Amino acid sequence: METILNTIIHRHTLGQKSIAVLIDPDKVHNSDELDTVIKIANENYVDYFFVGGSHITNSFFSNVISIIKSKSNIPVLLFPGSHLQIDDKADGIFLLSLLSGRNPEFLIGQHVVAAPILKRSELEIISTGYILIEGGATTSVEYMSNTTPIPSGKYSIASSTAMAGEMLGKQLIYMDAGSGAPNPINSKMIRSVADAISIPLIVGGGIKSKEMAVDALDSGADIIVIGNAIEKNPNLLIEVSNTIYDMNKELNIH
Repeated sequence: METILNTIIHRHTLGQKSIAVLIDPDKVHNSDELDTVIKIANENYVDYFFVGGSHITNSFFSNVISIIKSKSNIPVLLFPGSHLQIDDKADGIFLLSLLSGRNPEFLIGQHVVAAPILKRSELEIISTGYILIEGGATTSVEYMSNTTPIPSGKYSIASSTAMAGEMLGKQLIYMDAGSGAPNPINSKMIRSVADAISIPLIVGGGIKSKEMAVDALDSGADIIVIGNAIEKNPNLLIEVSNTIYDMNKELNIH
């Protein structure tokens, strides 16, 4: 049976790159904004929607997923900030274990609470090692998880953390500077982690230009995630997705 994880691993094996759009329900002010992003994604080469946030204060979470599913065939994966962010209408969920921190609540605590709910659901569960990297400012995920990100220049700590995650059985590594980070994760950090693991690598946070996206992909990211930047520049999604399409086309695999 073909799964989202199998597709990600297959693309990783081929060297194919992917793009995901991160939708934080707390930052969706109305359905028209969401419709615009969905339309751009459908008309271009977006591979995934990620839905979730560190702290959601409105009741739009389930609605966001319903709207996306009703208007797009692009897979929707939950990117949960807590066990409260679970919805059966999505296609799958990143079961995130915050490996860069030492807060047991986000290493295993939230997972214990969520496990019975996930067991009863039909969601595809993808075990994911989540690594937070310092991105130039205190982000919501850092504050809400009560953890300190790995400094942006500590490459060996990040690569060792990713290696440990793979050895513990994580299926993906997700390296993040956090939503709204002033700076993206630098290329040397991405390359250090990508070279240390054999599983797919997702990179997000602070990617605000096509050049930043290409830099992350060239450094070893399999999937790049764009979120906040789309609010200010929806055309960024077009530019980046078309660039990724061209990169894949050069490999004769798109």
